[in-house]
Amino acid sequence: MSGAARFGGVDEAGRGCLLGPLVVAGVSASRSGVEKLKALGVKDSKQLSPRRREELYPEILEAADRVHWASITPDEIDDVVINGKRLRKLNYLEAVYFARVIDKLGARTVTVDASDAVASRFGKDISANLKAKCKVVALHKADRDFPVVSAASIVAKVERDRQVNLLRSVEGDFGSGYPSDPLTKDFFIRWIRRGDPLPPYVRKSWKTWAKLERLNPSGSADR
Repeated sequence: MSGAARFGGVDEAGRGCLLGPLVVAGVSASRSGVEKLKALGVKDSKQLSPRRREELYPEILEAADRVHWASITPDEIDDVVINGKRLRKLNYLEAVYFARVIDKLGARTVTVDASDAVASRFGKDISANLKAKCKVVALHKADRDFPVVSAASIVAKVERDRQVNLLRSVEGDFGSGYPSDPLTKDFFIRWIRRGDPLPPYVRKSWKTWAKLERLNPSGSADR
């Protein structure tokens, strides 16, 4: 690895899902590596099919200097959503994990896709949690505008999809896991009607559960 300045990008996947981890991923690359990422056609992971993301993943690993990712568990998410103080909830937890990932990238400048509505605040929270010296640029739509962030978006999505697919292989087809998915709603309404406690892989702090319980005519849900 050369001493040339490297550029980093960090993004997350799974923030709005009812279940599974929230995955934060980062990619760092030299200037020539960034050009390789551009040539690969990386883009915001939401604009790519699962198959295309899987195809791009090994090519991203080849073009990048370093790739690192970390998972935030449902329990960690629930704890900050329920118990976190103002400005120390999910956005701040993400900033802590973004910082952990950035510390592994070895980049001088890292651009991140801001989770906070106030991008500059998100960037400051990340910087406050860094151990390594690094300039952090927090922007909205960075996964669209910066190839290295697009690549991080793809890594985060692939790693999260793999973990969710493992859950699906055990639990059955619960759909995408997002609140708007009819398959997900039906799966968990049936779960609630059985009177079973919510499983450990779901985010129990999400208000969606109260809405689903109202759709349960038996009123027998037990958490």
